Amino acid sequence: MYCEADLHTHTVASGHAYSTVKELAEAAADKGLKLIAITDHGLRMPGGPHEHYFHNLTALPRKLGEVEVLRGVEANIIDEEGHLDVPEEILEKLDIVLAGFHSGVGFDGRSPEEYTRAALAALSHPLVHVLVHPGNPDFPVDLEAVAKAAAAHNKALEFNNNSFSVSRPGSLPRCQQLARLAKQYRSPVVISSDAHIHTAVGNFVRAWQVVRGAGIGEDQIINLTAGRVKEYLGWHRRRSRAGRR
Repeated sequence: MYCEADLHTHTVASGHAYSTVKELAEAAADKGLKLIAITDHGLRMPGGPHEHYFHNLTALPRKLGEVEVLRGVEANIIDEEGHLDVPEEILEKLDIVLAGFHSGVGFDGRSPEEYTRAALAALSHPLVHVLVHPGNPDFPVDLEAVAKAAAAHNKALEFNNNSFSVSRPGSLPRCQQLARLAKQYRSPVVISSDAHIHTAVGNFVRAWQVVRGAGIGEDQIINLTAGRVKEYLGWHRRRSRAGRR
């Protein structure tokens, strides 16, 4: 096992995934994970959940068997200002907010400069914790600018195992470059499965190889332990609350 927590998983609520929360938690337990985040897609994703789904995440138990469950979202970045497709009143109630670019949500076909501005704005959003699959060549951001901003805001850059298998072809060279930059600038890092079926939960093999191959130390990997995830999210929660006072 590489990490104790998988912070990017999808249920049937995402519309193109195939497992339930219970199945994900059971698979996580079988693999020795201590914590998972349920991060179904944001509101603009075709076939994705309704707003009521996220309001009702309070129905999820905090623990299923021996696995702790975080309530989250993989929100879509929808403009250059870094706005997300999930209302802030929902984001404030969630344990973890992932943000990233996806096709079909109204922000396709832009320039690298536009995507970079959008990514930097999302990284500065007080309720965002992780920028997902930033190495995706379909949304070509300035990787050095993103790595610097992630370090400055203490926001994690995701290395997504799916990017090297079933999704986002051509990601490997950009992710390897991003990993080297994350090491250089000491950006926080998250290694995720992006599981869309329970059998993929905790599958970090290729993403782990990219991260460790760049020389990133274990101290930079937020989800290496469940305790470190809680510390990281707690730090951001306190900072966000202080900023609203």
